[in-house]
Amino acid sequence: MSDTETYDIIIAGAGLTGAAFALAAAQGGLKVVMIDPQPFDAQLAPTFDGRSTAIAFSTFRMLDALGLGEDLRPHACRMDHILVTDGRRPGAASPAPSSAFLRFDADEIGGRTGGEPLGYLVENRRIRVALAEAVIRAGIEVRAPAAVASVTADAGKATVTLADGSTLTAPLVVGAEGRGSTVRRAAGIETVGWTYGQSGVVATVRMGRDHGNVAHEYFLPSGPFAILPLTDQRASLVWTESTRRGEALRSASDEAFHAHLMRRFGEFLEDVTVEGPRFVYPLSLSLAEKLIAPRIALIGDAAHGVHPIAGQGLNMGLKDAAALAEVLAEAARLGEDLGSETVLERYARWRRFDNAALAAGFDAFVRLFSNDIAPVRMARNLGMAAVNRIGPLRRAFMQEAGGATGDLPRLLRGEPV
Repeated sequence: MSDTETYDIIIAGAGLTGAAFALAAAQGGLKVVMIDPQPFDAQLAPTFDGRSTAIAFSTFRMLDALGLGEDLRPHACRMDHILVTDGRRPGAASPAPSSAFLRFDADEIGGRTGGEPLGYLVENRRIRVALAEAVIRAGIEVRAPAAVASVTADAGKATVTLADGSTLTAPLVVGAEGRGSTVRRAAGIETVGWTYGQSGVVATVRMGRDHGNVAHEYFLPSGPFAILPLTDQRASLVWTESTRRGEALRSASDEAFHAHLMRRFGEFLEDVTVEGPRFVYPLSLSLAEKLIAPRIALIGDAAHGVHPIAGQGLNMGLKDAAALAEVLAEAARLGEDLGSETVLERYARWRRFDNAALAAGFDAFVRLFSNDIAPVRMARNLGMAAVNRIGPLRRAFMQEAGGATGDLPRLLRGEPV
């Protein structure tokens, strides 16, 4: 196709964050197109992803406002309690809470959240399917499989050239294609970050007993280990291994993997069976030095890749999507140029501090808990005990984790763009 097609926004990346942003922007009356190297019907494949995400209650409001709530509710497991334990303490797995337990209960903030849980555990594949179906229903154009070859910006517009030679123009290009973002590179935006020399291992298990909608986070010297409740008496296990051990687990037989799991976490897990494939992801932190460039904005992992310790990566990305869609819909109503620095700076100002603070916070959390130095262990135990005893502080933590603090975009309040 030699003719250049014109849109309000060109979105590189049709994954979770890109698709959510496309729906939000379309809801705001903008003409968008998504470009993705994967065939779009791959999003509908049930085995596409083995990960699960802890969706904050405010993020679930956003998914509701985008019309996904009904599809997702049957697959969303409430998280009503979170128990955080320093796994090295004697009896950490026993029911009697030690002073190093941190316990969060949804009931404590129920008055402020309308009885919402602390969050919902949903398998990524379910979110992916619900988003893809909503995109199809909304009639949003998707070019896939297609790859962005280059992005150029001039005074009036941005031009995206695809690998097949076709060109598209829009006032704005949004990079939503993950950590290796082509759009970010085209904009010359550098990233800061580091690798942890570790891998995140993810597996889904069927429990031998009811999980009671409780999420457990054990901090072991080698790294955190989480047992996250899923529907149908299953749980998502997420833990950290050295890169070398992670690679060995990736290629291990099912029997060897199960044996490693029981040897490592047997006292926490009791009677479990592994279901479905397991996944191993190298862990790193990356933060884009800027969220915007001329006629370009970054959202999701293209802007910030964080340690999965608190399961907040997708929540951060969806907050980006909600904020950017709201800024752009308002700019369009006022007749402003969507890709102008004035408009984009509003988005950057809204999200810059939150993203940097959360990335730094998760990094510090990992370093504080993933070691076994006696004075550090004592300090964190005292800290956990203090937070547990100070009700207002504990409730503030829960509000923050639920994404219900600060200047929330309309979608995160459950309102349309």
